[in-house]
Amino acid sequence: MNLNQITIPSLDLTVSIPFYEKLGLKLIVKSLPEYARFECPDGNSTFSIHQVKKLPEGEGIFVYFECENLDAQVEELKEKGIEFDQEPTDQRWLWREARLKDVDGNQLVLYFGGENRLNPPWRIQNLQ
Repeated sequence: MNLNQITIPSLDLTVSIPFYEKLGLKLIVKSLPEYARFECPDGNSTFSIHQVKKLPEGEGIFVYFECENLDAQVEELKEKGIEFDQEPTDQRWLWREARLKDVDGNQLVLYFGGENRLNPPWRIQNLQ
């Protein structure tokens, strides 16, 4: 099994689409007003947004986008007018993360996990 895509809610795709294009995602499906799908710049994953009448309450989901050169990527996005809630910060789980919200308040995390993404020191070992 391979995670191919995640879909998040949006009140207005005409506002959300330019935001995600500014992040660097490539628009590949535009079915307004209900749906849009993007291709991620690296790998084979896709990311989509769908129109809702009401956004979920609470913190909702967190969407993580891995970036090889996190600090440079954040600076480039800030120059394009993207605002971050948290600058790149080393986390205790051995990832470096920057946090922001999209135009609908969905939680986005740009991060670099390197080897620790799949193989942190506390990874459960196969006991077979």
